[in-house]
Amino acid sequence: MFVIGNFLKAVAVVLHYVLNFYMWIIIARAVLSWVNPDPYNPIVNFIHNVTEPVLYRIRILAFRIKIPVNFGGIDFSPIIVILCIIFLDLFVVDSLSQLSQTLM
Repeated sequence: MFVIGNFLKAVAVVLHYVLNFYMWIIIARAVLSWVNPDPYNPIVNFIHNVTEPVLYRIRILAFRIKIPVNFGGIDFSPIIVILCIIFLDLFVVDSLSQLSQTLM
């Protein structure tokens, strides 16, 4: 059973780092929205292409359930995504870590 415990611990650690990295990409996207970046810059394109599918789904979901995500020219969808990432990190990653500890 220790092999499964080690596997779950490795999945938890990798998932933690992926979620943390994606949260920083979302923060970079929000900071880039405050300035006028070059749209042909490959880093700006990468950040936009990685974050836009998730942010678009949040905007569509908020529109369907009538929650204003854009208020006063400010887009609050990155905050919603960051809160979801924190929830996933605290719930899923910690649950996987605790489960791996019980299997070791």
